[in-house]
Amino acid sequence: MSARLDTLLRALPLVVLDVMSVYAAFVVGAWGMHLEGEILGMSAFGWHVALLALVYVLVLAAFRMYTTIWRYASVDELVRVVLAVTAASLAGDLAAALLFGERLWVRSYLFAWLFMLVACGASRFAARIAAGAGGGAAAGPEGSPRTLVVGAGENGSIVVKRMLAGDRSMPGLPVGLVDDDPAKVGRHVHGVRVLGTCDRIPELCGELGVEQLVISIPNATRSQRGRIYDVCAGTGVRTMMVPYELDVATPDAPAPIREVEIADLLARDEVALDLGQVGYVTGRRVLVTGGGGSIGSEIARQLLPARPAEIILLDVYENTTYELYHEIRGRCEEAGVGLSVEIGSITHLPALEKCFGEHAPDVVFHAAAHKHVPLMEANAREAVENNVLGTLNVARMAHERGCTHFVLVSTDKAVNPANVMGATKRMCEMVVQRYAAMSDTVFAAVRFGNVLGSHGSVIPLFKRQLREGGPVTVTHRDITRYFMTIPEASRLVITAGALAKGGEIFVLDMGEPVRIWDLAENLVRLSGLVPGRDVDIVETGLRPGEKMYEELRMGAEEARPTSDGRITVLTAARPEVGDVGRRLEILRASLGGTNDDVRRALAEAVPTYHPDLRDDKEGSHAARP
Repeated sequence: MSARLDTLLRALPLVVLDVMSVYAAFVVGAWGMHLEGEILGMSAFGWHVALLALVYVLVLAAFRMYTTIWRYASVDELVRVVLAVTAASLAGDLAAALLFGERLWVRSYLFAWLFMLVACGASRFAARIAAGAGGGAAAGPEGSPRTLVVGAGENGSIVVKRMLAGDRSMPGLPVGLVDDDPAKVGRHVHGVRVLGTCDRIPELCGELGVEQLVISIPNATRSQRGRIYDVCAGTGVRTMMVPYELDVATPDAPAPIREVEIADLLARDEVALDLGQVGYVTGRRVLVTGGGGSIGSEIARQLLPARPAEIILLDVYENTTYELYHEIRGRCEEAGVGLSVEIGSITHLPALEKCFGEHAPDVVFHAAAHKHVPLMEANAREAVENNVLGTLNVARMAHERGCTHFVLVSTDKAVNPANVMGATKRMCEMVVQRYAAMSDTVFAAVRFGNVLGSHGSVIPLFKRQLREGGPVTVTHRDITRYFMTIPEASRLVITAGALAKGGEIFVLDMGEPVRIWDLAENLVRLSGLVPGRDVDIVETGLRPGEKMYEELRMGAEEARPTSDGRITVLTAARPEVGDVGRRLEILRASLGGTNDDVRRALAEAVPTYHPDLRDDKEGSHAARP
């Protein structure tokens, strides 16, 4: 079925209703005004009204009364209804006078005008009334970028309305919309036409001189988003998007459009936290170490729907923790959840004893760690002190104080580690398994890959390089990484804690690895630039400790499914309690030595780690963040 025929069929009910309304308006009006005698005296009254009905339909069609998406109508559409009915009344009277040589009575026309105004308006605004009252719209400001809006749903309607009203948070002059729903093609949203499906984006950009694309498809699946982003990136036009959190219930709330981020491209379909699985935190006191960091802070946010008794944020860095505290304090009060902040290091036992003594946490999510690979290569002692011995401190506290659960946030870099950071996290996993064998506390670890948008990750680096005019640097053209979004990773960490029985290493579903070079190219294109012409992408060489690709499990580990399809559990022989203690002593003994002494000790404690040892002077200057 063609789009034009589909549009006609959808408009047919309104056309029939308008024709019936015209007949009703003139017949009822004439009888109500006691003009039935004149009606009987008019030999052509029936044809007269038929002509008026035809004129009404044609004029209403010219005013787009049959192609507007009325559920998004506002005052602008109401004004258009008044103008259309008035124009149809005048045109009908003129056509009847010319064709029949006689006219109906003025009172009939006045009654019919009022009747049609009510009938036409009510039939159109019924959908809008059901969806909620609309607001006004005005002409967009001059000089705004010519904008094609992708998505003609509720969010797209809000975007068009705000742009037409000159909203500074959504600058643009909407010249059209596209939507993959064929039922919307050919219709209008606030007077702006839906010009076709998303496949027409490149063609429309050229025809309409589009300077900006705004994507408004919050409910699209990952595959749908990926296809649309690819089409947009291929146009070379600057691409923006509407925040996913735009609230259609309060369309006037601030929600500025923003640049498309790589996280939007790689994010999988939204994963909701199953509250039925996380009863182990409900009503409990929950400690989040590294609570001000990217993962720790998001774990705290995701805990709120589960309504723990208290969330305790422990971090050595006060600034981000302070910001998080003020961000979620109001939500905690509304949910009846206590919120506390402790500033201190996991390597400082008095700070940990104070935290555990005052708050008596039941559940611990351990996210505190040094994570930057190049920096830890040159600072191996600090990596061992913080990551390994700090984890040991927190785990011992959780065991001694009788916590119910301890969940370690680990990384895919712990698998056959090629760097200090990965080796220390593998040692942390062994610490967790050691305590799982000797404690009533449920100890478990969760591995996942790179987290999009976390502090110091590759995407913020690329964006900073773009702002500075380039070049965008990639260590190797073929290097790949697994990626997850921060909310997705945090939700699954909480869920994994519910699945744990003790000693498991859980692996989150990471999807397919992504080539970093492709990320860089996509980011450049979505900024409205052309790689190699406007911005160069250059290889800089692998950094110390950097692998070409990451792995999710070691050769001796087998992955088995859990009740949650997004999480697998690894099975392998677990280290003995005494053996882990011996490895820890090797690491402690190395802390007074050189950087390479510590790395040698790590290689002895973690046999799957094979460091590239070098002269200490060279090694001390080798880190390139």
